[in-house]
Amino acid sequence: MRPDSSARTEAGPRLPRPRGDLSTRVIGYLAGDRPALPSDAEVRLADPFGDDLHLVLYALYETHYRGFASVGEDLEWDPALLAVRSAAESHFLAAVRARTSGDADVATAVQSLLVEPVGDDGTGVSHHLLHEGSLWQLREYAALRSLYHLKEADPHLWVVPRLRGRAKAAMVAIEYDEFGAGRAENVHARLFADLMADLDLDTTYGAYLDAAPAEMLATVNLMSLLGLRRSLRGALVGHFAAVEITSSPGSRRLGQALRRVGAGSAAQRFYDEHVEADAVHEQIVRREVIGGLLEDEPWLAADMVLGIEATVLLEDRLAAHLLSAWRENRTALREPLG
Repeated sequence: MRPDSSARTEAGPRLPRPRGDLSTRVIGYLAGDRPALPSDAEVRLADPFGDDLHLVLYALYETHYRGFASVGEDLEWDPALLAVRSAAESHFLAAVRARTSGDADVATAVQSLLVEPVGDDGTGVSHHLLHEGSLWQLREYAALRSLYHLKEADPHLWVVPRLRGRAKAAMVAIEYDEFGAGRAENVHARLFADLMADLDLDTTYGAYLDAAPAEMLATVNLMSLLGLRRSLRGALVGHFAAVEITSSPGSRRLGQALRRVGAGSAAQRFYDEHVEADAVHEQIVRREVIGGLLEDEPWLAADMVLGIEATVLLEDRLAAHLLSAWRENRTALREPLG
């Protein structure tokens, strides 16, 4: 039986447009129709990195965040939808595991994140935007990253009740900074909305979901998947470490890129804030969050490495998509910005 869905969210984003058979049925169900939901066998036939599967996951995960306008809030715990989500995330996770090492050497995995090209001569997205990125490319980048940054740090909060001691205390300290240290105007999601306004982008939560390719959805879905599964708390810590350790140098380049194209001070502030804050967070993550969790639960080492490697894998896929499009002077979005 479907849960009572009479309580509806009116302030959330609208439901996205489907991208295939799976998402057509899941989004129809969320909208109040009664289609036959995809079976496990049908889910396993989908591309584990494709648009259809990742829109299904994103839409179902979003019911745990702000939901969608006119969608019943109790559908967050609808058993039939949870079954589809479990099948979809298991299919995705299996594909990710198949492309990662399975190692348990956390120190080596962390060290690999600390390697930076000399003199900003790298080939990543932030290097491209620093040296030759156009304003329209920076706007596309911000529009895509808004899928995470407008709920920045929210997925990582799920791991807090699953930690203890040093790891928990350090994680909460970092999250306190992410949420503005008690000041609403300094919440990082708010700072990113200010960045978007400076770039003349729509700051509405979820505004660019339809424009985001699967490569972007997958990076956000990974956070939600790891956050919602207690069994993957080690992988969520690994993912968080990868984000925090690589954030400071990338943010410095992005801040410089925004200055080069003449973006406003609010746009620059977001990345300037992350240069300083994440340099500190990196040390806390390495010493206290990772160190504390390994001290308490050393058997989670392989999961930590999985989280690090999965993050790098999906970010590399996104970078390849973005750079391939931009070097051909075409949009990286599913639909161009206005």
